Amino acid sequence: MRSAMPVRLCAGILMLAFSVLSHANYTQTRYPIVLVHGVTGFNTLGGLINYFHTIPWNLERSGARVYTASVSFVNSSEQRGQQLAHYINSLGHSKVNLMAHSQGAPTSRVAAALIPGRIASVTSIDGVNKGSKVADVIRGVIPPGSPVEGGADAIANALGGLVNALSGASNPQNGIAALETLTTPGTTALNDALGWKGVNRNACAGTGEDVWIDGHKVKFFSWTGRGIWTNLFDITDPFLGITSLAFGSEPNDGLVGVCSTMMGNVIGTHYDMNHVDAINHLLGARSLWTNPVSLYRSQANRLKNRGL
Repeated sequence: MRSAMPVRLCAGILMLAFSVLSHANYTQTRYPIVLVHGVTGFNTLGGLINYFHTIPWNLERSGARVYTASVSFVNSSEQRGQQLAHYINSLGHSKVNLMAHSQGAPTSRVAAALIPGRIASVTSIDGVNKGSKVADVIRGVIPPGSPVEGGADAIANALGGLVNALSGASNPQNGIAALETLTTPGTTALNDALGWKGVNRNACAGTGEDVWIDGHKVKFFSWTGRGIWTNLFDITDPFLGITSLAFGSEPNDGLVGVCSTMMGNVIGTHYDMNHVDAINHLLGARSLWTNPVSLYRSQANRLKNRGL
């Protein structure tokens, strides 16, 4: 019995060491991860508030190299996609993995169309891939060319300028272009221009993981939540409770319908998570049943296992 104890102890230590080492590189993808924010988003404000709350650190602690892009607070997906492509080129890496929230998803698809050889994968997180009924409603109550439209645009652009100042960016702002691009007709026009790559035109489904763009294979993934009221202490939940009324009985995350988010390989649409929870906000207030951070970490590991 005594002679067996050291052997068992050594075996236990080796197993523990193996577990620690395996965990240490769990998110260590071949290519860096670039996080892409949605409409009215930013990378960081004053170095204190991150759009993707704690997510960069939770990816980096297990080996990932992570960048957070800064594109326009409000602008069209086409303009934001051009900005993102320029940012990716400036990083100097052969390829990157894009993880994109909300309008960040169509923004990333534009970037992939522009520089497909630099994009290893695009992951849509609660992405506006077929438009948002909330944007449709807002566009319906703000008549084009009206003083109301002009005022709304001025406010959005002013907020974008403030975000630029706080985040050290200099991105152009266009509030009405942002609204138009997120409507169902606006997103349909974008999908037509992009050849519906990764997005199923006719069905509530994805199109499969491998997407070919100008001879380059890019992996496409997506996931979304379908929760609204997920945490009593999250002050954004009542706002999403109101906006979710635009969808009637259609499953949604408060701002985007579940079917609209589907792209490429659909990892899941069942998560108890709303549009704000998807970026681990407000400051980590979330459902007890879904931890958004674990979804990002699992996706990084999935990319790693695919050699990306």
